[in-house]
Amino acid sequence: MKIVPRILCLAVLLLLVLSCSRGRYVSVGGYAQGGVYTVKYCTAGVSMGPSAVRDSIDALLREIDFSVSGYNKASILSRYNAGETVTPDRHFAALQSVSRDYHELTGGAFDAASAPLFDIWGFGFTTDSLPSPEAVAAALEECRSGRKLNFNAIAQGYSCDVVAGFLHSIGVKDMLVDIGEIYCEGLNPSGRGWSIGIDAPIDGNMSPGENLSGIWTSDGRPCGVVTSGNYRKFYIKDGRKYSHTIDPRTGYPVTHDLLSATVVAPTATEADALATACMVMGPEEAKAFILARDGVEACLISSGGVWSSPGFTLKK
Repeated sequence: MKIVPRILCLAVLLLLVLSCSRGRYVSVGGYAQGGVYTVKYCTAGVSMGPSAVRDSIDALLREIDFSVSGYNKASILSRYNAGETVTPDRHFAALQSVSRDYHELTGGAFDAASAPLFDIWGFGFTTDSLPSPEAVAAALEECRSGRKLNFNAIAQGYSCDVVAGFLHSIGVKDMLVDIGEIYCEGLNPSGRGWSIGIDAPIDGNMSPGENLSGIWTSDGRPCGVVTSGNYRKFYIKDGRKYSHTIDPRTGYPVTHDLLSATVVAPTATEADALATACMVMGPEEAKAFILARDGVEACLISSGGVWSSPGFTLKK
């Protein structure tokens, strides 16, 4: 649902059975959330066949779409934003709850209630525009009411975690879930950690994997890996470039030089929310935030260079 720099899994994502000394690996995939998804996992100890696994994942992703997608006019979220009285399902309730938590944790840099700001700036579901100061002030006031929500900055990460939870329930221990964001755990078919390429944040780099800043490799622990950035979605008006990252604290697009933020966290939901928050904060505030948070690592790429937290290794 969110349009951000896509993280490329360097493992070959083919819909076939792979073999290695640790057991069979399969890769299943399909269409979801405006793009494609791929799930690769080891079948050791799993009684459910790949076709049934794929069908179950498809059903889960459809369930999430009809809950929290702003693009699906029949979703609970769309009806909520239209002013209807809705009954939240487990997905809507979960995202509403964790969004409040991350709003508080990030000092307002992450805000799921900022949908009115995205709409007036043209990065929601309306056409590009340059709003007046009065329109920005009115949108900020509407944001404070919480009457309109946008889960784009967290829904794909959450979807990865939901799919990973299903895979855990059927006995999977080694997996990589790619739904635009990444969740990985255990080892890849070669018996090593999963390797993920981080796209270079260069304007015009629209094809994931063509131009990489480097490669990050997991150590087998469960984690979410998410990159957010400004270089694939922006517009130019009167000679000025406007980033798609809106600071919900001010109501205006960010003006700092942070180009992309890749965050590794215990869950893809957390990595998704914090990557967005870092892009709002800018390089210096984001560095301090990441260093103060246990269990979270990040790589920040700005026009001035690349910064990685102590536990984040980016190899060329």
